[in-house]
Amino acid sequence: MSGIAEIYACIYARAFPVQALLRLRPELCDRACVVMEGEPPTQQACSVNSKARGLGVEHGMTQVEVDTFSHITVLSRSRKEEAVAKAALLECAGGFSPRVEDASEDRAFLCVIDIAGTEKLFGPPELLARNLHGCIHTLGIEACFAVSTNFHAAVALAKGLSQHDPVQVIPAGEESAVLASLPLAVLDLDEEQSERFALWGIRTLGMLAALPEKELIARMGQTGKRLRQMARGEIPHLFQPVEPAFVLEERIDLDSPVEALDALLFVTNLMLEHLIVRAASRAVALASVSVTLTLDGGRTHTRTVRPALPTNDRQLWLKLLHLDLEAQPPSAAILAVTLIAEPGSTSKVQLGLFAPQLPEPSRLDVTLARIRAIVGEENVGRAVLKDTHEPDGFRMEPFAIPPARTSDAPFASLRPALRRLRPPEATFVTCENERPAAVIFRAERYSVERAYGPWETSGEWWSPTLWGCEGWDLVMRAGNRAMLSCRLVRDLLRGQWQMVGLYD
Repeated sequence: MSGIAEIYACIYARAFPVQALLRLRPELCDRACVVMEGEPPTQQACSVNSKARGLGVEHGMTQVEVDTFSHITVLSRSRKEEAVAKAALLECAGGFSPRVEDASEDRAFLCVIDIAGTEKLFGPPELLARNLHGCIHTLGIEACFAVSTNFHAAVALAKGLSQHDPVQVIPAGEESAVLASLPLAVLDLDEEQSERFALWGIRTLGMLAALPEKELIARMGQTGKRLRQMARGEIPHLFQPVEPAFVLEERIDLDSPVEALDALLFVTNLMLEHLIVRAASRAVALASVSVTLTLDGGRTHTRTVRPALPTNDRQLWLKLLHLDLEAQPPSAAILAVTLIAEPGSTSKVQLGLFAPQLPEPSRLDVTLARIRAIVGEENVGRAVLKDTHEPDGFRMEPFAIPPARTSDAPFASLRPALRRLRPPEATFVTCENERPAAVIFRAERYSVERAYGPWETSGEWWSPTLWGCEGWDLVMRAGNRAMLSCRLVRDLLRGQWQMVGLYD
């Protein structure tokens, strides 16, 4: 950073507790809302939006005082929703500069980013601030933005701006003149300092900056000198950056328990939209989405949806979540919803000029989801062999498209295909010299012409799934001269013969 002039952009979102709740409740944005904190009956208003403030609702009002106002929507404070919204804002700010300092307060979001040297990427500071304003607005948060070469000057100006003019840049060297009209409240004075300045008749930063430094230090010590430097935009600052993690998460605490799936999907739709916007800003797509439902009684219900390819198609994600929750519904009323997405790279397929168009992966995902709802989740996917000689030793894994790679394996010669019979069919076998000689299969008697075997396998003596079997490959002929090639297995533990497959 040597040789580059310092310049900072401050983001300030007042009434953050109520904004964090309303960002996922767009139907309440046009109403007067107040957020209450504490346990009944000692609840107090901790955050109000502009419409409620216009009606006269103030911080610290009790529930009884708030109830005297008509047409007021009362919400309970959710620290978890605020934490998720704060993480999203820090992540958005980190997209403009890797140096971000979090200075948030209890009822307001505040962060400052070091934008020195970003002109070639994002243009002049005013353009960067307006682009940052648009990015924050897409997350459902209204904030003010101030740019200055002094850290504390940017913070003070951002706190003094209104939503009618939310972006302002302080020219270098004019910090004192721009800050002069701001009230002292932007400095976050304690009660004693506020009373002292009120007795002196000091109401603005300009009046504080005009006080003589020596006399102010004599009365207030080094604290007075620091406040005067802040009012003049001259105090230095040691920047303390944080590293916001890229976590795609959204959460909402429902105002009342929800049992209907349609009502849940209405809330999930907006949460997915925020996740997709955040993922698209990083040039990635959603590879999987995990929905965690907090149920009445303290239990949770978690489901994970993973399509074949990462995608940002909101309608597809909504359909997949709908089908999954319809097949595996929660067992109680829902109190809160949390969505956590895993990012993945978007894949592009370039087709030849005369190549036929491939089917859309989304159709396959929806089809698989419908099949899972009918036959069960454990019966859909791709078969993967287990590391065992046990008959039918395989497991089902979710279908996924492997990365493209060339194979150097030599070309395999054609072999006969074995069609497995599921379930195996019981047969009657006559043996001569401990070898199958005749088989009755599907009410037809066959004479064994050639028999290959036996191949004996056994295993897992340490578990209840102990198995042992004897396999034979037979070439048989019926009385009508029809030939049959098959795989015959005898269960050595039960002494039963079964037909497990037919060769083509």
